[in-house]
Amino acid sequence: MTAPAQPPATPDLLYSQDEEDLRSAVRALLADRADAPTVIAATESATPYDQGLWEALATGIGAAGLLVPEKLGGQGASHREAAVVLEELGRTVAPAPYLTSSVVATETLLALTGTEGITPAGDGGPAAALLAELASGSRTAVLAVPFATPPGGAQAALATLDGTVQGIADAAVADVLLVPTAEGLYAVGATAPGVAVEPLVPLDLTRPLATLTLSGATGTPLAGPDASATAVRRGLLAGAGLLASEQLGIAEWCLAETVRYTRERHQFNRPVGSFQALKHRMAQLWLEVVSARAAARNAADALATGSPDAPLAVAVAQAYCSGVAVHAAEECVQLHGGIGMTWEHPAHLYLKRAKADSIAYGTAGRHREAVAELAELPAP
Repeated sequence: MTAPAQPPATPDLLYSQDEEDLRSAVRALLADRADAPTVIAATESATPYDQGLWEALATGIGAAGLLVPEKLGGQGASHREAAVVLEELGRTVAPAPYLTSSVVATETLLALTGTEGITPAGDGGPAAALLAELASGSRTAVLAVPFATPPGGAQAALATLDGTVQGIADAAVADVLLVPTAEGLYAVGATAPGVAVEPLVPLDLTRPLATLTLSGATGTPLAGPDASATAVRRGLLAGAGLLASEQLGIAEWCLAETVRYTRERHQFNRPVGSFQALKHRMAQLWLEVVSARAAARNAADALATGSPDAPLAVAVAQAYCSGVAVHAAEECVQLHGGIGMTWEHPAHLYLKRAKADSIAYGTAGRHREAVAELAELPAP
């Protein structure tokens, strides 16, 4: 007699006490090292990244190793905790290579530590050694694919370690480049011979993009073609899923800042926030943010538990959260009136980050197509 199928586990969308404690630590650090004037000044300089902030976040708090097992020097936590960090980074749009290095690159390497033909993490090996360095915060790595690459999209842009890849996020500040090729995945030093990283001028100055050109470069082989494709797909899936938490943080800040401002800004001897038309707009935005929080938390929980529905949860989160972040940022700019259009106010940073995030790891339209395919629904 066949045993009845077990119902799927109910996702846990609530924050644990440990997650709230982590949030408090990260928020306090960012309030001290990445307030609005500091971030605005950094984006107007040649070096938007604050190495001291990264060291405090990655090493002091230990955020860089949240996804890395303890045997490799990490925290042995999960995607839920990493999502909390990204929420707080989204709330400040702080320039930090957390998503690209501590999530996407780290998750890609984690997929290799148990892959057939790759030395297990407990026994050493190049992937495990690099993971230990990423967990300690002593080095950063990025996956050398265009920032717009969706999970399951074209991954190996190069046939060999020769050629050009454009639009790689955080490549200009990375120590190691994980380069997928038709021959497999390689770890290439960012300053190695034959490697040229040329910074681009992006819309979002808090997350620089760069063009990578390889000419006769050499690297450490990490995996063959099949294992490489699986690992890159896993890294991009985690990146897309946790990007929703960053987008949630953006939307939360925009809503909170807009409510605060409209309470203080007076016209006709009344706070402008008391006008019915504005109250309706902010109430609608609040409903969108609450829904975005549910979608983002569901994606983080699915990734953390290894749910077979993780690809669907990620696609749903990205299909919804990217639009909410953009809408919240647009409302923030507009409802701030004249001050919202100035460079001195940080609203433009949130709008640019939200716009850039809306095409990162696949557009909302691409993820809606994925939802239709995974749920066996008619395509939009």
